[in-house]
Amino acid sequence: MSVAEHLDYPALEAGLPHVFASPADHGRVELIVRRPAIGERETLDEGVLDLTEGLVGDNWLERGSSSMPDGVANPKAQLTLMNARVATLVARSVERVPLAGDQLFVDFDLRASNVPARTRLAIGSAVVEVSEVPHLGCQKFLARFGKDAHRFVSSKQNRELNLRGVNAFVVQPGTVRAGDVVRKLAV
Repeated sequence: MSVAEHLDYPALEAGLPHVFASPADHGRVELIVRRPAIGERETLDEGVLDLTEGLVGDNWLERGSSSMPDGVANPKAQLTLMNARVATLVARSVERVPLAGDQLFVDFDLRASNVPARTRLAIGSAVVEVSEVPHLGCQKFLARFGKDAHRFVSSKQNRELNLRGVNAFVVQPGTVRAGDVVRKLAV
């Protein structure tokens, strides 16, 4: 994937109206990305979401998490969903979006005011639950998209916007396809 010039903070902020125009109730899966190994990405037309594995074939489970005392994978961070409009904004091209490291890129309003923790989302034949574990930009995100993009998605004032996305976990296994509807379920 090619290297692109990074946007500065004002240019990123200028993209917020487009991001905020994302559907709040019935969105769409734009991209499914599996990470079979560290640094590798596979774009899928279809993925299987499993109660134990998350996205089948993704390395989430084997990679573990430094946020867990014993280093095992965090069950509340099994999947990450990122707004596809934000991802395209920071990546500068659709081809670079998979570098963000998320599995599901959705055209859907992921702000905390729309999908607070414990919100369930139907995606294809699967259901996931938004976790209370925040999803913040890491050093890899910083290296790939620049200092301003990292600050844009991780700053305290923008955290409730979930610009970096949300962590989630599978509560009903199923199949997800690019183009599938993403919708909030009644609680």
